[in-house]
Amino acid sequence: MYAVIKTGGKQYRVAKDDVVTIERIAGDAGSTIEFSEVLLVGSGADVKVGTPVVSGAKVTAELVEQTRGPKLIAFKKRRRK
Repeated sequence: MYAVIKTGGKQYRVAKDDVVTIERIAGDAGSTIEFSEVLLVGSGADVKVGTPVVSGAKVTAELVEQTRGPKLIAFKKRRRK
């Protein structure tokens, strides 16, 4: 069984025992998180698509850790006159 959830402005396909890297979310490591924006639920050939979300469906996950990505340096190059 799998589901497509929406969090942080992005969509993720998740299944049981998957480890997924998502945008930062409130909570401490080890806490459980509930995603209520489930866009699709599927099991083999049986697929249920929501309009826009599947009613009554939710995905429960455990927050493993909060990490930071690589440092990004952003600047605008200006030509010399």
